[in-house]
Amino acid sequence: MRQAFDDFFAPGEPRSPSWVLELFQRTAETVPAYRDLLRHNGIDSAAIRTFEDFQRLPLLDKANYHERYPLPELCRDGDLGALDMIAVSSGSSGRPTIWPRSLEDELHVARRFEQVLVDGFHAGERKTLAVVCFPLGTWVGGLFTQACVRHLAAKGCPITVVAPGNNKAEILRVLPELAPHFEQVVLLGYPPFVKDVVDTGLAESVDWPAYRIKLVLAGEVFSEQWRDLVSQRAGIADPMTDIASLYGTADSGVLGNETALSVGVRRFFAERPEKAREVFGDSRLPTLVQYDPASRFFEVHDGTLVFTADGGIPLIRYRIADEGGVLAHAEVLEHCARGGFTPPPGPELPFVFLFGRSLFTVSFFGANVYPENVSVGLEQPGISDTVTGKFVIESVEDEDRNRSLRITVETAPGAVADPAVIAEAIRDQLLRLNSEFAHYVPAPRQLPEVVLRPHGDPEHFPAGVKHRYTRRS
Repeated sequence: MRQAFDDFFAPGEPRSPSWVLELFQRTAETVPAYRDLLRHNGIDSAAIRTFEDFQRLPLLDKANYHERYPLPELCRDGDLGALDMIAVSSGSSGRPTIWPRSLEDELHVARRFEQVLVDGFHAGERKTLAVVCFPLGTWVGGLFTQACVRHLAAKGCPITVVAPGNNKAEILRVLPELAPHFEQVVLLGYPPFVKDVVDTGLAESVDWPAYRIKLVLAGEVFSEQWRDLVSQRAGIADPMTDIASLYGTADSGVLGNETALSVGVRRFFAERPEKAREVFGDSRLPTLVQYDPASRFFEVHDGTLVFTADGGIPLIRYRIADEGGVLAHAEVLEHCARGGFTPPPGPELPFVFLFGRSLFTVSFFGANVYPENVSVGLEQPGISDTVTGKFVIESVEDEDRNRSLRITVETAPGAVADPAVIAEAIRDQLLRLNSEFAHYVPAPRQLPEVVLRPHGDPEHFPAGVKHRYTRRS
């Protein structure tokens, strides 16, 4: 722990790339669950000496690792009590997934906030009010963000934190009182919630430009049109430098972050979907961030991201199920050069891009909406006889860039269904089963829009093909 503080407050030499192998060996020696997993797979840890050896190790995920072993056995020396903080993420069944961590883990993540706030927003020189708008409680966003930003204050940055959480009325109550005492205000939260705060503030005559607003966002892929619209409404001078998205997860904190360089590159490809397809393998625009290879090690397996990182539960080749890929710094600059574009300067760090877990969930206000949660709503008495059980979940954006949760439901042959009744049942089950949905999504947005389609509708429910319960926006 002392070494982690020394490194954070007075950084020494960057870690050698061999840290990945060293972390594997230490995990194999000290984590009972991982030692058992290697034994069941017939792997001798002493034989893992090269990156080629490392890349033959089994992939981990929640099902085959986290849910397979008792929680203490996932921690070093089997000691859960050695960790001082617990974060919780909701699973598809509503059962919480527990992620213990230590202060040392926060210091690793605080470097990502430092890159955004200090390097990007000049918070090392300007008196800054950081307003934590992520939900507070056991969920990873709010308290983790508050802790990391306070570490930067302890390091000497003139940053003051206030944490109203995702309480819009409280945010708009404290801002007029505090903002005039600072040179800039940073709102940290989920994109649709932060936009809702900005829009409500405008309706209440909040003078956003006077607050010199910056935004730190996480949990959702948003468009560059969305970035421009929110910048216009919040009086943000430069969308490229004053809004930064984080790639974060309850499993291991923040994995990467936007920089002016990554935003500039993303905006270039946003206007050129054909070039985006060449680079990202899809004309959709992914989140594009940079990451520190001395802290996180990324791989790609079958089109999804795999990472290795230390933490309260060390994760070796952990498959997070985000669709995406990894690009070298030079590779990205080369793609830009071929398109005649010179991006703004930025750190010489590799890039990771992600489209999100579109095959499995829809992210809405930072909460993962799982098909299993919606199914229960359709299985309620008075509803189950009128529908087939097939549906499609989407997070859709209207002309004003506000998001809503749309669920298109297939009606049973010859049946008459009531979309209002279905919407209420789905909302009730989401609130019951999914704690992230209940605490992340503002109450006025919790009722989904239900659209009914006839049995066998060719657009949403074509016959003879495997059904997909989510749809990409």
